[in-house]
Amino acid sequence: MTTVGLDVGTSGLKGIALGDDGSVLARAERGYGFDTPRPGWAEQDPALWWDAAEAVLAELGAAGKPAGIGLSGQMHGLVALDSADEVLRPAILWNDQRTAAECAEIEERIGLSELIARTGNRALTGFTAPKLLWMRRHEPELYGRIASMLLPKDYVRLRLTGERAIDVADASGTLLFDVARRCWSDEVVEALELDPAWLPRSLESPEVSGRTAAGVPVAAGAGDQAAGALGVGVDRPGPASVVLGTSGVVFVALDEFAADPEARVHSFCHAVPGAWHAMGVMLSAAGSLRWLRDVAAPGEDFGTLVAEAEAWPPGAEGLTFLPYLSGERTPHADPDARGSFTGLSLRHDRGALVRAVLEGVAYGLRDSLDLLIEMGAVPTAGRVSGGGARSDLWLQIVASVLELPLERTAVDEGAAFGAALLGGVAGGVWADVGEAVAAAQGTTGVVEPVEEWVEPYRAGRERFRALYPALRDV
Repeated sequence: MTTVGLDVGTSGLKGIALGDDGSVLARAERGYGFDTPRPGWAEQDPALWWDAAEAVLAELGAAGKPAGIGLSGQMHGLVALDSADEVLRPAILWNDQRTAAECAEIEERIGLSELIARTGNRALTGFTAPKLLWMRRHEPELYGRIASMLLPKDYVRLRLTGERAIDVADASGTLLFDVARRCWSDEVVEALELDPAWLPRSLESPEVSGRTAAGVPVAAGAGDQAAGALGVGVDRPGPASVVLGTSGVVFVALDEFAADPEARVHSFCHAVPGAWHAMGVMLSAAGSLRWLRDVAAPGEDFGTLVAEAEAWPPGAEGLTFLPYLSGERTPHADPDARGSFTGLSLRHDRGALVRAVLEGVAYGLRDSLDLLIEMGAVPTAGRVSGGGARSDLWLQIVASVLELPLERTAVDEGAAFGAALLGGVAGGVWADVGEAVAAAQGTTGVVEPVEEWVEPYRAGRERFRALYPALRDV
């Protein structure tokens, strides 16, 4: 039996077909763009997702009719629909920054401590609820026509099955969900004067949310981070998921709900029924290295740049990089935070700049890890994924800064892989999520911390942490 996973990303839709042993039988992908009609805005036409989904499913069809389909995708995006399920405006994406005033309004209306208690999070510009308030303030005519709202992957579900539904993991990122109780928060919805009829029914991730015209069951699915964590085997406390993608994530599974009192990390429902997760998110991880390459060495191979960084010792002789190129979430929740190099000298060359970027990202990940440990998480290792995980040097740096061994996984298919596992549970290929993860995942190697680097990086971490408060008002 085969099972299919679809991941509705920001720049494209990926699909994979798995065998019942978790092996990848086929892959397909379709790219698309998004619009930035004003500085700080990010919008996308939902028709792009459906067109891509149809093409990907057709290409994967050669692997045979699947037993089940699972969905994953970019979180937080607002898809506003009218009474005929027609899209009212382009979707406002997770990386859109227009809602600062609405975030302040939400925290004032509800109170920060009460909001965190209800939802596990504070109001951030990427979340869904502030986008609804923005529409109410700036597009009242369209707002008045809203009959329902969905997140990106759930719009694909609507087109695939005719059902309006969402999973508890993705719903956790709307700021309208009671994460501890795993249901919509009547109190928050009422306080924000939103219509509860707009909200889709919420399901646990492996539950069947509907069926395609051909009768294939479609799992509720999960947001990309929860699905990606399943894909690297983080379905339970123990290993942490460490993502070195455009953004950076440290993700731990929790047996019970817990929230940081200041909401510096996100607390969401996990894609495993009855489990939760907490994660710290930095906005520019591998994206920081890409930025440096594009401005200082256009067209240069990343491997060449990393090789130049190897010539420099830990700490790069005091050169420190803050990776806040597009603001930050963890630990500062500051959309106006900015990046910097400090400690430059005549001795520093391009390799030193690269080394500082690799280390600055590692320090940012350690900020997240320390907050998760404060919440009671005790990770034993990191399961690493993302484009940055291809670099041995970067993994050695991250392992030494986190002081954790990093395990490479046998399959690095991201959220689409986790979605396919959920689809397999919905379709009866596996009995539950734990069995699916156990059947499909393995590790191929471990990168240990470099013992002689640990102490220099402890000192470098203190220097890194001192910089944000020193530079914040400059």
